[in-house]
Formats: sequence, C-alpha cells, structure tokens
Amino acid sequence: MATKARVMYDFAAEPGNNELTVNEGEIITITNPDVGGGWLEGRNSKGERGLVPTDYVEILPSDGKDQFSCGNSVADQAFLDSLSASTAQASSSAASSNNQVDILAQIGCIESLSQSPPSSSSSPSSINKVSSGNDPWSAWNASKSGNWESSDGWGAKPEGTAAQRNTSNNWDTAFGHPQAYQGPAAGDDDDWDEDWDEPKSSPPCFRDSEGAEAGGAQRGISRAGPSSMKLPLNKFPGFAKPGMEQYLLAKQLAKPKEKIPIIVGDYGPMWVYPTSTFDCVVADPRKGSKMYGLKSYIEYQLTPTNTNRSVNHRYKHFDWLYERLLVKFGSAIPIPSLPDKQVTGRFEEEFIKMRMERLQAWMTRMCRHPVISESEVFQQFLNFRDEKEWKTGKRKAEKDELVGVMIFSTMEPEAPDLDLVEIEQKCEAVGKFTKAMDDGVKELLTVGQEHWKRCTGPLPKEYQKIGKALQSLATVFSSSGYQGETDLNDAITEAGKTYEEIASLVAEQPKKDLHFLMECNHEYKGFLGCFPDIIGAHKGAIEKVKESDKLVATSKITPQDKQNMVKRVATMSYALQAEMNHFHSNRIYDYNSIIRLYLEQQVQFYETIAEKLRQALGRFPVM
Repeated sequence: MATKARVMYDFAAEPGNNELTVNEGEIITITNPDVGGGWLEGRNSKGERGLVPTDYVEILPSDGKDQFSCGNSVADQAFLDSLSASTAQASSSAASSNNQVDILAQIGCIESLSQSPPSSSSSPSSINKVSSGNDPWSAWNASKSGNWESSDGWGAKPEGTAAQRNTSNNWDTAFGHPQAYQGPAAGDDDDWDEDWDEPKSSPPCFRDSEGAEAGGAQRGISRAGPSSMKLPLNKFPGFAKPGMEQYLLAKQLAKPKEKIPIIVGDYGPMWVYPTSTFDCVVADPRKGSKMYGLKSYIEYQLTPTNTNRSVNHRYKHFDWLYERLLVKFGSAIPIPSLPDKQVTGRFEEEFIKMRMERLQAWMTRMCRHPVISESEVFQQFLNFRDEKEWKTGKRKAEKDELVGVMIFSTMEPEAPDLDLVEIEQKCEAVGKFTKAMDDGVKELLTVGQEHWKRCTGPLPKEYQKIGKALQSLATVFSSSGYQGETDLNDAITEAGKTYEEIASLVAEQPKKDLHFLMECNHEYKGFLGCFPDIIGAHKGAIEKVKESDKLVATSKITPQDKQNMVKRVATMSYALQAEMNHFHSNRIYDYNSIIRLYLEQQVQFYETIAEKLRQALGRFPVM
C-alpha cells in the first residue's frame, strides 16, 4: 500500500527545478521517501509529481499498523528506520531487539514540528528576493536595522547584567548584527552535499536562547558547537559568558602555535601586515546540478592573485567560511555578513551578477585584513587542491578550540601595559565613533535609496512629459499651414526628443554612480553592526576587573590573578585599537575613492546633458 503523508506547511515550487507545490493540510502520496538532500518525491491528488522538503510533511498511519503513531515527519521516520537497521546489524537478534526498544524509549514519540514552518529558504514566507526593479536596496533599511538608541547606550551594560537587557535595545537577536545571515536553512538546495560534508553538521543558528546575550564573546562561543572547548570556570555569579572568564582567570594560558603580533606604529597599536598582499577574483558563475539533475546551484570560480590557481565554491561554502571566521575572530574583528540568501529567481542573470559583485566585495575585504587573510582557515578555503584536502581542512577548522574570546590568547602586544582607566577611555572612544558613523551611514543609505527611486521613477517621467509636450506643440504648429515655420517646428520637435533622451540618461545614471556609493555604505553598515558586540565584550571584561577587588578580599582569587586580568584586558584593548586603526585606514581610502568616483560620474552626466541641450539650442536662430 502506498505511503500517504499530510503536508504541514505551504511550499511553493520553483519552476524548472522538478518541485511540487503543496498546501498545508493536503494529502500526498510518497513515491520516493529518500531522494536525498532533505527531499522526497511525492504525488498530489491531481497526479502531479515533484520534490517536497521532507520536513514539510508527516507520515500518516497505515490502518493503525504504524507503530509510531504520533505523526512523525518523513525525516524522523527515516532516522528511526536507519537506527533500527543499524542496531539490528550491530548486535545479535535478541540484543538488537532489546537495544532498539531502549533507544526508542529514550527517543520517545518524536513530536511533529511546531506550528511555524522550519527555517527553510524554500518556504515562501522566508523569501527575501533582491529587487530587480528600481530599488535594489529596499531591504537594507527595513526592520533589520539595529537599535543603537538604548537609553543606557548600546554597549554600556556589563555582561553580568546581560540577561536583564531588553532585546529591543540590541541590534538584532542574531548577535546584534543588522545584516546577520541566519545560515543555510533546512531543505534548501544549498544544504551541504553529503559527499562534501560527512558527517553532516547541524545548520548554523545564530540566535541565542536569550537574545539579549549578544556580546562578541557569545557570538563566537554559541556557534562553536560541540567541538568547542569546555568552559568550567564560573566564579563571577551572573557572569553570562564563561568563555570570557576562562580567558581572564586562567592561571596560565596555553601557548598556541599561531601568534597574532600587535606592534605600535605611527598611529598607535596596529596589526602586522604581510610583506605581500593579494586579492581574490570571483568570476565565471556556472550553473551546476546534483541529485541526477533534480536540483541546481550556482558555482563561482575563485582565483587568488598571488597563486593564480583557481578553486570553485558555491554560496554555501562562502557561508561556511563566514561562520568559521565569525566563530574564531568575531570577538576581536568585525566580520561583515554575506549577501542575503535567495530562493526564487536565484538563477536569473541580474541576481547572479549582483551576488557575484557582493561576494567579490566581501572576499576583497577579507583579503585586505592582515589577520584574516593570513589565517589558516582562509588560506585553506582558497588553496585546497582536491576534495580530500578540503574535507581535512574543513574538519580541522571546525575542531579549532581557539575561538571566541580565546582568540585574544594568541595575541602578543609589543607595547607597555595599560591601566584600567586608559583601557576604559579607549573603549568608550571606539563606541562613540562607531555609533556616530553608523548613524551617518544609515542616513546616507536612506537618502540614497530615496534618490534612486526618484531618479528611476518620477524624475524621468517629468522629463518625458516635457519632451512629449514640446513635440505636441510642434505638431499643433505644423497644422497651421503657414509656410515659414518649418525650421521652428523641427527645432521644437528635436528639443522634445532631447528631453526624452535626458529622461533615459536620468533613469540609467544611478547604476553608474549611486550604485557604488550605496554598495560601499552597505558594506560599512555590516562592519559597524558588529561593533556593539565587540564593545560589549570589552566592557564586560572591564567590569569583571573592577569587581575583582571584592574577589581578592574574599580570597576567591589572588592578587596575582587580578594582575593577570588587567594585563589580559589590556591585550584586548590593544587588539581593539589595532583593529580600529585598520578600520580607519580602510575607511579613508574607501570613501575617498567612492565619493571621487561618484563626483566624476556626476560631472560626466551633467556635461552630457549640457551638450545635448546645447545641440538643441543651436537649432533655434537668434532673431
């Protein structure tokens, strides 16, 4: 008897991808329960066949014979089936029976999914389609934007009070990051392939159980997964991030193999830059397929300029790299998020071009950073030679224990110790500047978005109206029958056509200048969105040092422990200053270049218009 399943959530099929549109409550027949990659093949009541995400349906009992009668999803049932089979093969028949009963008793009756659909980009509600119309930035200034205007400041509260914060005062529940991408979603065609990712790891989820705890340290630790080090210390009651405490109170930090030196340059602490720099060219997007052609994806070619040897990566691989960089360096270095994910229309030429452009910008940012670009995980991403080497490097990166605040243990400032007052002043200065710059960047994005809409909408129409009105007037004049006005009518007609040409120029101009200014601002908005977490981690560490006197008085820590804490917070401060010096040098270069380009294009634009108007004017003789 054919297996039936009830659809739990609406699913809209994408044309050309062999998917089946289904609606909540609909009963379908499962023709192939395990196509692979989190999909099954089903047939609806109309006889139409196609692919449906396994997590979107639940198996129906067959005449009461189903021993799991609690509405298991297909994915859950497949798990139980495989579990039963593997248990049976591993033990004798009697032991197998007992083990299976025990295991199933522990698992219990797997409940069907909650009323809200799984976080699948296949779900229509999660589609965030990049506009191919007049306003490609409309999603940037929506509700994603964070809130810097909390009454007590965006990083003012110590970590010990993080649990009491109102989440509305944070940027976003996703680490407080205004552009934080929520990771590859279940059932998506961008899930890790089994042949690339075995064993499969859980999809990254950036959301805290308590969204208020969104400090930089928590960002790194929360995503580190089961491979991360255990953090047993908890001497500070109410201290929400034991990783920070482990760093501050460890008797002796292990000497890591990797070292991140910090030196004092002309403008203060700075990272040590490599002797030779490189960029990475993202190009040649190609459509690939898997599951015997049932699922499609886009693959990009990456070519580092220092090796000129290309590797190919899909968007999900970029997402993996982003996750690892965020986990490892996010407590000290702002890691901007990737361009947003998209389901429908992701194979359209305009979208592919836009995504490639933004991936290129993201990779260039990473290549520019002296710490990120030289890191093992980044180098491995660009230089693996075969699938085996990729898998080995990937697993090594995922087992890295120097993540979160422990990244500071790899840093060695070649600078004098700082006192706590100076550390706090440096932290406050960074917080004040980054908040002010964020406000300025968001204002420019808002104004630019409005100008883009105006240039691609009402403004060209106004020029078109002028052009049509002039040509209509010339037509009326021509109907007079008067012999001496032909030259005038022709001149008025050409003037009308000139205004129509100007309308086209106005509509196209934002793509030549405003587009690049907006893209640059969008990148910096992503950078600035990371700083509240970083500043919050620093302020939390400073508060712990302030509390250490009480701990010394009660003999919970020794005076030497306190001295170590001050020294380690000073290391964090030097890292923050080094990062800000890198940030400022890039900011000055980027905004000088992008505003210069904008003004050059504007000058050329208005000169073109002026030349066209001069040509139109030349048709009218002076009388």
